[in-house]
Amino acid sequence: QGQLVESGGGVVQPGGSLRLSCAASDLIFSLYTITWYRQAPGKQRDLVATITGKGSTNYEDSVEGRFTISRDNAKNTSYLQMNSLKPEDTAVYYCNARRGWQQTWGQGTQVTVEA
Repeated sequence: QGQLVESGGGVVQPGGSLRLSCAASDLIFSLYTITWYRQAPGKQRDLVATITGKGSTNYEDSVEGRFTISRDNAKNTSYLQMNSLKPEDTAVYYCNARRGWQQTWGQGTQVTVEA
């Protein structure tokens, strides 16, 4: 099943940057597609960015050009670099690892963008 642990969240001013990390254990990390999701209070959990095991990426329209997803398979870690942050980016960010029908979620990390 594996485990995922997110880190790197915090409070940042509009226009600032944060880098989130998703550390995986007990799974063959390179075989899994990693997706970052976010969930704002009272809203559904939405896809932010995806990276396959081979490095192909996809982004939600509102973060395209501001966020960058990456992975280091040797470190079993995925990253989400977030630049030019906006108040509407405020949410709990979750990491998901998926391979076929198998998937694992992390516990989430809070990102707050406020002046």
